[in-house]
Amino acid sequence: MNTRTIRVVVVDDSMLVRQWLRDLLAEAEDIDVIGEAASGRQAVEVVAALRPDLVTMDLEMPGMGGLEAIETIMCSKAVPILVVTSVSDARVAMEAMQRGALDVIEKPDTSPESVEQLIAKVRLLSGVTVVTRMRPGHATHWATRPVMTPEVGTLQTFPRLFAIASSMGGPQALARILPELPAGFSCPVVIAQHISDGFAPGLVEWLSSLCVLPVRLAVDGESLQAGTIYISPSESHFTISPARRVALMSRTIGDIYRPSCDLLLQSVADCFGPRAVGIILTGMGNDGAEGIVRILDKGGLTLAQDEATSLIFGMNQMAIRTGSVQRVLPVEAIASEMIRLAHAPVSNRAGVEKP
Repeated sequence: MNTRTIRVVVVDDSMLVRQWLRDLLAEAEDIDVIGEAASGRQAVEVVAALRPDLVTMDLEMPGMGGLEAIETIMCSKAVPILVVTSVSDARVAMEAMQRGALDVIEKPDTSPESVEQLIAKVRLLSGVTVVTRMRPGHATHWATRPVMTPEVGTLQTFPRLFAIASSMGGPQALARILPELPAGFSCPVVIAQHISDGFAPGLVEWLSSLCVLPVRLAVDGESLQAGTIYISPSESHFTISPARRVALMSRTIGDIYRPSCDLLLQSVADCFGPRAVGIILTGMGNDGAEGIVRILDKGGLTLAQDEATSLIFGMNQMAIRTGSVQRVLPVEAIASEMIRLAHAPVSNRAGVEKP
């Protein structure tokens, strides 16, 4: 049986890093590095000439940097792009995804886990269908929006708690949803987003520049506040304790999903019952499906992003297949539904209420 060879172009201004990535990828028989580039301008030219299945893209390069190169490639003849960068570039890496990159990982080290992650990402993303974008009329630089801190509510006054589960393609989806939530939004929003270690603070900083509501990294033991968005650190699992406070859990070696969407959704279901709203977005695998079932069983409401607007129709598809998702919506309709549900009456009858 013939295996498709994945044709890759490696982009980095360091010759040593390019050779390192080439050597690591050579460990996979189905991956062939067909070209290299040392700058953004050269990357655009090489990609146009070779039409690879995937590009690994550095961000900090002389002349045309990675952000501009990604935007140029995605607005000419789009190909899948994986950002391979340092954690110090975390916020810039999030902007890279807004411009069209599919995912971001830290530059690998010598550990088998790091090498396996790189190869797995290349294999997965090379099969994603991407479309050429319209070039924006202005540069995609996100000016920080003024943060309007809503009136802080007590745990007893929350109309609902919104829990969002997302993975690959999730940062882009969150950047469509969260900026639409208005100042004074009456509910907390808690999020488990699969992301490489070290990049969650960059995600928080990036989303903070887009949103009116405050966005923060969840801190163990803190109480939830209305109108605040909490994102899990990747190094811990994010749950809600019976006291309705943030409870971060240590990861174990065998954990596949980091952080776990199921653990967050299940804890939200147990603590908030009919006042819980579970939302599952784009992503690979089945993490979150059990949590969605738990939320519906406890009388809460459940939503999922539709296939057409998902980068990967995986996690949300698996949740839909359980029969526990009540509404399937395009990404652009999710924020308005959250706003509507924040003002909708809450039923105490488990499994009965429909949004």
